Amino acid sequence: MKKADSISTTQAPKAIGPYSQGIVAGQFLFVSGQLPINPDKGEMVDGDIAARAEQVFDNISAIVRSAGGSMADVVKVTLFLTDMADFQQVNEVYSRHFQSPYPARSAVQVSALPLGSNIEAEAIIYLP
Repeated sequence: MKKADSISTTQAPKAIGPYSQGIVAGQFLFVSGQLPINPDKGEMVDGDIAARAEQVFDNISAIVRSAGGSMADVVKVTLFLTDMADFQQVNEVYSRHFQSPYPARSAVQVSALPLGSNIEAEAIIYLP
């Protein structure tokens, strides 16, 4: 019995290591940490933390859609920030991508992220 199926889309950045963009296990989709990389250019977006957060959530949304879900199906988000002072701006962007009832969420400050990013997010989605 196959335990999981890999999800891959060109609408989100390619994995930069030995991992999948997402994995479907049962009725759950686990989306790997997404950086603010523009999938068309393969480069980190320029701009402030809000612009970078937009790209992160757009990338998550593309992976969720490729698995047949929507952002309304997201049940848990984990945010990684290199500076907790960015939390309020990220929260404003977050509130445009998710609606009530909002997913459960954690936000943690980390000392560094891949490629020098200042934000990364991962998500768990329930696929009905």
